[in-house]
Amino acid sequence: MGLALLVAGCDATPEEDEAPARPVRTVTLEKSDKGVPVVMTGRVEALDQVSLGFRLSGQILSRPVSVGDAVKPGQILAELNSDNEANALRSAKASLNAALAEQTQVQNHFERQETLLAQGWTTRANFDQAERELRTAEAQVEAAEAQLAKAHDQVGFTQLTADAEGVVTAVGADAGEVVQAGQMIVTLAREDGRDAVFDVPAQVLRSPPADPVIAVHLADAPSVTAMGRVRQVSPQADPVTRTFRVKVGLSDVPEAMRLGATVTGTMASDAEPMIEIPSSALTESEGKPAVWIVDPDTSVVRLRNISVLRFNPTTVTVDQGLDVGDVLVTAGVQALRPDQKVRILGSGS
Repeated sequence: MGLALLVAGCDATPEEDEAPARPVRTVTLEKSDKGVPVVMTGRVEALDQVSLGFRLSGQILSRPVSVGDAVKPGQILAELNSDNEANALRSAKASLNAALAEQTQVQNHFERQETLLAQGWTTRANFDQAERELRTAEAQVEAAEAQLAKAHDQVGFTQLTADAEGVVTAVGADAGEVVQAGQMIVTLAREDGRDAVFDVPAQVLRSPPADPVIAVHLADAPSVTAMGRVRQVSPQADPVTRTFRVKVGLSDVPEAMRLGATVTGTMASDAEPMIEIPSSALTESEGKPAVWIVDPDTSVVRLRNISVLRFNPTTVTVDQGLDVGDVLVTAGVQALRPDQKVRILGSGS
């Protein structure tokens, strides 16, 4: 009898309480009046960059410039061994002198025949022969002069000179190397303009910027600024990074903004406003970025994958996966599990 009462007493015990709701902090996403400013990181490049090489093949005698050197128009960048060309020039000069001497002798003979013919002391045949010899001598002089001019040019071609003011950005051969005609010896960035070059995600290019003018700042000295306009956008994405190259033409470039310097560019986007969330809200699901969303009716959390455009130390820019009005967990995300009930400690927007 006592045992039966004991069992009955156990059956009457109330059902265990549910696990307490986990406290979390949240933020409610609101619509922004404007798109998130896009901050891009890039570098300064020359507006016009050319590769220079010799017109002749030969062995490099010297290359007095190196990467980073500033050069002036006409400055020698490299020289070939010119022994063969110098010999050809001397030979051409000697050939011209011989042709001129022959022309002088033939000219004198022609003039004598002309005088004798006028006096009737020579034949027309002799005169015609003298005239033909003179024309031949004159042609030989012209050919020798052309050969001398060519030899002069060949000697000049053994020197590679800068065609404009600029900075050496690359070299392709050193002294002592044998190079071919047209081979790149020096790459020169001309000083007639500069670009800020950025590799931009496709999301940024979905619509034109709200303001075509882009402010460009030196990364290690943000107070050094230049303004620019987009002048070229690559039509194809990089096959590895899947980004598009954007070139911004700069105006009134400060001296400190040198070629190769790292810069940041700020662009106001006219696209559909993107959403910024606290970086503390970010977690992952199956290796992809995700966040915890609270159902306002049931206070239950569910995991949702998102597409992240850009990471910053304190914020994350999201372009897909979130909507205005979503209640997002910002603190306590690592301790949550799907369909868990939560208690909101505080909220914001």
